[in-house]
Amino acid sequence: MKGLPVKFAICNELFEGWEFADVCRKIAQIGYRGLEVAPFTLAPSVAQISAERRRELRRAAEDAGIQIIGLHWLLAKVEGFHLNSPDPEVRRRTAEYLRRQVDLTADLGGELMVFGSPGARRVPQGASRQDAYEWAADTIREVVPSLAERGVRFCMEPLSPAETDFVQTADEAAELCDMVASPQVVVHLDVKAMSSEGKPIPEIIRAHARRLGHFHANDPNLRGPGMGTVNFVPIFQALREVNYQGWVSVEVFDFEPDPTTIAMQSMEYMVGTSSVGA
Repeated sequence: MKGLPVKFAICNELFEGWEFADVCRKIAQIGYRGLEVAPFTLAPSVAQISAERRRELRRAAEDAGIQIIGLHWLLAKVEGFHLNSPDPEVRRRTAEYLRRQVDLTADLGGELMVFGSPGARRVPQGASRQDAYEWAADTIREVVPSLAERGVRFCMEPLSPAETDFVQTADEAAELCDMVASPQVVVHLDVKAMSSEGKPIPEIIRAHARRLGHFHANDPNLRGPGMGTVNFVPIFQALREVNYQGWVSVEVFDFEPDPTTIAMQSMEYMVGTSSVGA
């Protein structure tokens, strides 16, 4: 089986307290090519990140040979926003904030935004499932023109039932994408989340290859790839099989023992497993 040139990235919140330029230099030394950014690590609100600061961040990454691939944790640590609120004004404010993040993504040289943010997507009390999906689709549609103009993809991330009651499977993420009906809105797959579906992960990858816009590598134990029980060999084989050309980005939630060790061990494991059968 012919191997694809896998592009490895890592999420920056792992390096809590580090200077941004130092993060870029360190991950480049380890072998990563991309950095995925949580906006709350840059400022309390994206509106507070000046044009000059955006240029500084992009230069710091490029000087280290790193591409800022985009944003995730879009609505974490901010208040007043909700993807599927029954209140049209809340949805309007949410769409406006997401449009600001589209601009930030593009200004940093990025190409994708991952919508996880479980607290900002829960089904409102008393709402039906259909209501929640219609309201979410309505919010995302308001962002689509900005996504198209700036060349950014909105990647809808399924999360496990332990994290959210809205979009818990890849099938449900695809359903929402179909409701929005834009090539800028795609499915994001995360190994930790897929592990809760009860289906083989390679099967999920193959089923959603047409819509697959981004991929997170991690383990249900909240640590990096290779640090738990998930075998990534068939996962990378499935990604090769469907000709996935995007990024594979390490996202962890357990920051022990330290960022450098996690980044190095994750990279070593991914390099080894992604080449098996290639």
